Amino acid sequence: MKRIRLKVLGISYSQTQSGAYALILAEENGDRRVPIIIGGFEAQAIVIKLENLEPPRPLTHDLFKNFADKFNITIIEVMIYKLEEGVFFSKLLCNNGEKEYSIDSRTSDAIALALRFNCPIYIAEDIMDKAGITVAPAESDAGSESEPIAGDSDESSKYDIYSDEELYKMIDEAVKTEDYEKAAAIRDELELRKKKKKK
Repeated sequence: MKRIRLKVLGISYSQTQSGAYALILAEENGDRRVPIIIGGFEAQAIVIKLENLEPPRPLTHDLFKNFADKFNITIIEVMIYKLEEGVFFSKLLCNNGEKEYSIDSRTSDAIALALRFNCPIYIAEDIMDKAGITVAPAESDAGSESEPIAGDSDESSKYDIYSDEELYKMIDEAVKTEDYEKAAAIRDELELRKKKKKK
C-alpha cells in the first residue's frame, strides 16, 4: 500500500458541526490537506502539545506516554489506513524493544499520541485521493507546524486591550485552571503582536 507522510497543521473550529473542531493534516511534500472532525477533548489534547503548554497534571495522552516510557514502549508510526462513511481509521505501530505490535486507534487519539512520541504520521494514498483537498501553494505557505490554527481571530481580538505582561500571566492562569482553549487564544494574540512588530 502506497502511503503519504503528513504533518499536523493545526486545529480550527468546525464550520459544519457545532461544538466540534477540524484537525487539519497537510501533505508533507505537496499541497493537499485532510480535514478531520474531532471532539473538544481530543482537540484540547492536540492543541496543548502544538502550543507547548504544560498542564499542571498529566492529561490522558500524557499519562499514556508516561506509562509507555516506563515500560519501554515506543510508537514508531501512525497510519491512517481506512475511510468509511466519513470516519477515519488509524493504527499505531508500537515496539517494546522485542516485538512490534499494531494497535487500532481513533485518528484523533493517534495524532495526539504521535505528537507526544514525535513519530511520523502516514495516510494511505487512496484515502488521500478521496479526502484530500488541494490548496494553492500561496495558501499552503500561510500555515506551518509552528503556527497552528488554534483559535479564530474573533477569539484572540478580545485580548488586544491587555499588555504582553498581563497576557503572559493570563496564559499561566488558564493553564493552571486547565482552560487550554483560552490559553491558545491568548497565545494567538501574542503571536499576532510579534508578527506586527516584525513588519
